Amino acid sequence: MTVRERLRRRRRTKIVATIGPASSSPEMLGRLFHGGADVFRLNFSHGTHAEHAARIALIRELEERTGRPIGILADVQGPKLRVGQFRGGRVHLQTGQAFRLDLNPTPGDARRVCLPHPEILAAARIGTTLLIDDGKLRLRVLRQREDHLETEIVVGGPISDRKGVNVPDVVLPIPALTVKDREDLAFALAHGVDYVGLSFVQRPEDVAEARALTDGRAWIMTKLEKPQALENLDQILALSDAVMVARGDLGVELPPEEVPLAQKRIVRAARALGRPVVVATQMLESMINAPAPTRAEASDVATAVFDGADAVMLSAETAAGQYPFEAVNMMDRILARVEQDPGWRALMDASRPEPERSSADAIAAAARQVTHVIGAQAIAAFTASGSTALRVARERPESPVIGFTTEAATARRLAAVWGVHAVVTLPTHTMSETVTRAVRLAQQEGFATSGEEVVVVAGIPFGVAGTTNALRVARVK
Repeated sequence: MTVRERLRRRRRTKIVATIGPASSSPEMLGRLFHGGADVFRLNFSHGTHAEHAARIALIRELEERTGRPIGILADVQGPKLRVGQFRGGRVHLQTGQAFRLDLNPTPGDARRVCLPHPEILAAARIGTTLLIDDGKLRLRVLRQREDHLETEIVVGGPISDRKGVNVPDVVLPIPALTVKDREDLAFALAHGVDYVGLSFVQRPEDVAEARALTDGRAWIMTKLEKPQALENLDQILALSDAVMVARGDLGVELPPEEVPLAQKRIVRAARALGRPVVVATQMLESMINAPAPTRAEASDVATAVFDGADAVMLSAETAAGQYPFEAVNMMDRILARVEQDPGWRALMDASRPEPERSSADAIAAAARQVTHVIGAQAIAAFTASGSTALRVARERPESPVIGFTTEAATARRLAAVWGVHAVVTLPTHTMSETVTRAVRLAQQEGFATSGEEVVVVAGIPFGVAGTTNALRVARVK
């Protein structure tokens, strides 16, 4: 990387911004980054590989110009379940009427339509609920046959070609990665993305499959958007590098009153394990078409910050909205303001998970406590794989965390981690050299001035992942 810009965020919570037609120019990408975006998301449900390759290249060029690591999240589509087509493209289904879902590809009408997913027909049972078009229509299964389902329309309305189908009641025997996903995953890994967003996970096996395919080349960010995933939450978190509270589809399959509770449960569980957690979907939705958010949206973002989420995400607001920069800037302002509130710090302290029984967690907890007692300006965490910085960030310390690493890939992954300012540096070989490097770079990056103190955390032997076992206090000369 080139000479670093002295770009320091005045907040701990990170921002993920989705890139699309409204934000793909070099100028807009630069504005979004300087306005507060820490990670750029590529949504593989839309766009071609050529378009995504061009965006990745522009992000890496921006990274090279600024000298600051930027994370890239490749969000694969996952298995999309949809009905077939209708004669005339659209019909209206009446509440209370009978409606058949079958495997016949003939265009449908008000009495039937093709459901080209035999796995749904096989898994459904009498009483199973099917939701169509993001839950706008609700059907209940009355009879299940090998080649069709007879249903009753519980909530009717208009329906058109290829609308999505959700089946919240059952685990479907389908993989989380489709043929398209595998092609997209291979492309994304070949282009050096930092995170892979895994959609519609139901079981721990879905994450294990993705881990085998990525083979350490990117961190797996599991999207939690199925009720079945919540039933296996602990096992899924254990296999994931990071998680996303994907409230869009989760809000379709769960009753609305359950979604806030699910969000808090996921964030709490992820924090306990030290997994970065992103809260996503409809955070500043009105800013797709308006230059300012609603008061409720601002409160929604604030809630995620008070919960201790590592990051919050913008979707259509930056991908296709009229005000992409304003959305990022507003998100940045909300995050920074909430983190200035004394109640926020009190919540971070009260909700801190107990350290695990390991030397790494003991050192991380000690670093947080020492920093608090002496008023150190920063914690300098030297990390090869990112694990040391993750353990320190798990403590939610009062002072910022500077994640020093020799690996550009690690620095980029840390862009989504709470409170971590990642810096790529040369390797050190002794503790004395490490402390000297930490003090000098903390001063260069604008975290400490002459006479102030920095807490240094590292692992001996140096350069070996998972050996966090040393702590020093150093004063800036």
